[in-house]
Amino acid sequence: MINIKNLNSKILNKEAKVGVIGLGYVGLPLALLISNKGFKTYGFDIDDKKIKSLKEKKSYISHIPSEKIKESLNFYPTGDFSKLKICDIVIICVPTPTTETNEPDLSAVVSTSEVVKKYLHKGEVVILVSTTYPTTTRDVVKPILEKSGLKCGKDFFLAFSPEREDPGNKVYSTENIPKLVGGVDRISTEVVCLFFSQIVNKVIPVSSAEVAEASKVLENTFRAVNIALVNELKMLFDRMGIDIWEVIDAASTKPFGFMTFYPGPGWGGHCIPVDPFYLSYIAKKYDFSTKFIELAGQINIRMPEFVVEKVSEALNQRKKVLNGAKILVLGLSYKKDIGDLRESPSLRVIELLEKKGSKVDYNDPYIEQIPPLRKYKFLKRSVELNEKNLKRYDCVIIITDHSCYDYKMILENSNLIVDTRNAIRRNLPNYKNLQKVVQA
Repeated sequence: MINIKNLNSKILNKEAKVGVIGLGYVGLPLALLISNKGFKTYGFDIDDKKIKSLKEKKSYISHIPSEKIKESLNFYPTGDFSKLKICDIVIICVPTPTTETNEPDLSAVVSTSEVVKKYLHKGEVVILVSTTYPTTTRDVVKPILEKSGLKCGKDFFLAFSPEREDPGNKVYSTENIPKLVGGVDRISTEVVCLFFSQIVNKVIPVSSAEVAEASKVLENTFRAVNIALVNELKMLFDRMGIDIWEVIDAASTKPFGFMTFYPGPGWGGHCIPVDPFYLSYIAKKYDFSTKFIELAGQINIRMPEFVVEKVSEALNQRKKVLNGAKILVLGLSYKKDIGDLRESPSLRVIELLEKKGSKVDYNDPYIEQIPPLRKYKFLKRSVELNEKNLKRYDCVIIITDHSCYDYKMILENSNLIVDTRNAIRRNLPNYKNLQKVVQA
């Protein structure tokens, strides 16, 4: 049995070495924060380009300035996973996407657990942060680690602590977002809570890893369902000639019992488009059908098609068709003011438009070039946004309402605008000439 007092002392004295596996939108800010709190922190990733950038003190994530990396004196990025053997605490922050059929893809969690197992030693703490369905930590990660011959709760400790990152949020960051912790046993919960209490402002222990896992999928399924509701109402009210944005503003004047959600061109990011399907997947194993959640998913998935339909209708009214139309998409990222393309609805919109024969360009100040993606292989670079270029396009579609866009210039120089974010009217409330703007 491990001497818990010695382990706790190591954590309290900042002597514990920490390894963070996966240096993306979740892992990198977490690793930087841990290192800034005085822990020697190793950042592991299989992407050599990321490691090279970090060693050169350069950021590859738009909302994380390079200065933050330069300031992190205790941070050591590496692709050498053998260094895991000197880490006392290992945090797994790898992707957990869905497959083409919307089933969980835990391949990165499984392969990473196999690597951790290879270097697992007595007294080590392993924390899964990657979003997943309830029972993953206990039923997937734990058995892999125990193949090392070490026993969880006796020789090493294991917990789930969900990520709650909101890229680009100016108010809430890794440090001031409350951290949930659920261990596979009581001691694991206590040790991980002690560690995170040295890192973040508030730590909230829960009774099990399953509760922590379920809390994460509840948070994002709640958002997915409510986004689906307003998206469905947007399509209904569009047929009825009712402005959904005015309806939401009116409803939000109620001081209780209503929470504001806004429609859009579809869902995006890693969490909201993924978590509901993780929950539906595990529900089937318990012979339970999550009809409500699956319906919300179907509605949100359909939104890019609705956007394309609105573009087609708007062009038809101007005696033009999608086939051969020149279209400019404004904003590729799934939310404004960041460069995150994960599950962005803009990609599906571009795909649908090109299948119908449109010639599509894009502009996004945060994404200079579309990288090769799991589902899409677009060879496109961001075009310059200026008066001359705007006039060249038959239609401009606002997918992501970046704050830096000059909406007055866009409005005055575009032939037609299909606005999926209410960006024009929100940014130009007193502008009268909006005949060329179509809400979608």
